[in-house]
Amino acid sequence: MTVINSREETGRYIFEVAGEFNIYSAVQLKDELLGLLGSHKQLEIDLGAVEDFDSTGVQILLLLKREAQRQGRSLAFIQHSPAVREVLDLLNLVAELGDPMVIPLDARGGRP
Repeated sequence: MTVINSREETGRYIFEVAGEFNIYSAVQLKDELLGLLGSHKQLEIDLGAVEDFDSTGVQILLLLKREAQRQGRSLAFIQHSPAVREVLDLLNLVAELGDPMVIPLDARGGRP
């Protein structure tokens, strides 16, 4: 089961995805997260409570990032769980979808 919890911290809107972020929750998450993106100029998506993550989740994150750029909105993915970090590492997408505070890269774009 997947749940999206929201909170506001010093003017920042943070939405935490908890549970599965995979093919089984894709339709629900895609619709909900695109709706949130459309209603907030600045948005942070907290991935710290994601327990299962697959390539469908990656596709949704890439879609959200593209839509945010198209709409001129600010979007950040934060607090990546180990499941999310593992998939992003495997697919070499840390630079594209990683949180630089959690998953730092060196000058060459690799792990320190």
